[in-house]
Amino acid sequence: MLTWPAPQIPVLPGRGDSVHVYDSSTGRLVVAAPGPRATLYVCGITPYDATHLGHAATYVAFDLLGRAWRDAGLAVTYASNVTDVDDPLLERATSLGIDWRDLAVDQTALFAEDMAALGVVPPDVYLGAVETVEPVARAVEALIDQGAAYRVPLEPGAGGTSPELGDVYADVTADPSFGTVAHHDDATMVDLFRERGGDPDRPGKHHALDPLLWRRERIGEPTWDGGSLGTGRPGWHIECAVIARGALGLPFDVQGGGSDLQFPHHEMSTSHARLLGDGDTHGVGATTHVHAGLVAYEGEKMSKSRGNLVFVSRLRADGVEPMAIRLALLAHHYRSDWEWTDADLTGGARRFETWRSAVSGNGGPDAMPTLAAIRAALANDLDAPAALAAVDAWAERSLAGESEAFVGAPGVVARAVNALLGVRL
Repeated sequence: MLTWPAPQIPVLPGRGDSVHVYDSSTGRLVVAAPGPRATLYVCGITPYDATHLGHAATYVAFDLLGRAWRDAGLAVTYASNVTDVDDPLLERATSLGIDWRDLAVDQTALFAEDMAALGVVPPDVYLGAVETVEPVARAVEALIDQGAAYRVPLEPGAGGTSPELGDVYADVTADPSFGTVAHHDDATMVDLFRERGGDPDRPGKHHALDPLLWRRERIGEPTWDGGSLGTGRPGWHIECAVIARGALGLPFDVQGGGSDLQFPHHEMSTSHARLLGDGDTHGVGATTHVHAGLVAYEGEKMSKSRGNLVFVSRLRADGVEPMAIRLALLAHHYRSDWEWTDADLTGGARRFETWRSAVSGNGGPDAMPTLAAIRAALANDLDAPAALAAVDAWAERSLAGESEAFVGAPGVVARAVNALLGVRL
């Protein structure tokens, strides 16, 4: 799968600090990557309503992490996916009367355009579910072989020419560490699993929380040859586990996404990765789990099911400066839940124009303390609002015409804002 063009990242004087992030699993600030290499997996979109501001806020947040890592001198490998075959995508395509493949291609391309406009550095490894059917099938076979997965009988009419093979589910009891990502009790896990696309009441399962690994062929659905699994398609959680393992190795430093992915998606994909580990990596998935807050609109979480979406592409089509959108997102700490209003966009546009005016001259206040403040803010759990405040303070002094002007200071600030915050002035 093709990514979008990578933005140029300016070189800054000095080096950034070691980045600490909030680990959702432990509730503690931890070093995001000890170095010299840093590995990041962020779960990608299901391409049928791209790109709303909830998506954008998440990918901008993890873009900050990658930028801060690079500034600290780490070699970053970033992997992500596109779930380009899944029930919600198929349902949307049917409702629109179009081929699911056309919808996936169209929405994936639109997402790439939006990410490029927002200055998000693309993943180094970017794979779709359709591209990874073969390695996913081999992984599911491996889980069956080790007794960590089993087959569930099908309803009449499913399974093509070999209905006896059944759907394949993971056995969560095979993983003694299952539950350590989100730390929910059983009742909460079952409720969230049901609410977020799971099937706890499926007859034939060993445990209500067992997740689907391989869905057998159904009439009217796309299907692939899964070898000994029979014809079908991958489940969602195993898709991310296999892509992350193949792209980054195990363990990898950070698994990221929106907070609604912590359970069940990250819990289950991490469990799959642990069971698929080999030798010293067996039992190990992501070292740290980092989750972005959710964006609301009109009083409710912004979501496809509610239809209360604000799209980046629509704002761009209306002539909104993409950097103003990025600044509006950065004004909120990545872990906070917040509600989008017109004031967010107004504030982002105002800040963008103020900063651009402040860096337009040849001289200004000393830039080095501001650069240090931006670096310190990002090293402290990606505190973008604090970083923005540091630039605001410099811009205010610059526009006020402070008596002591440092030649070249505006250029340093502009490069710092670009490299670290992803804002092109």
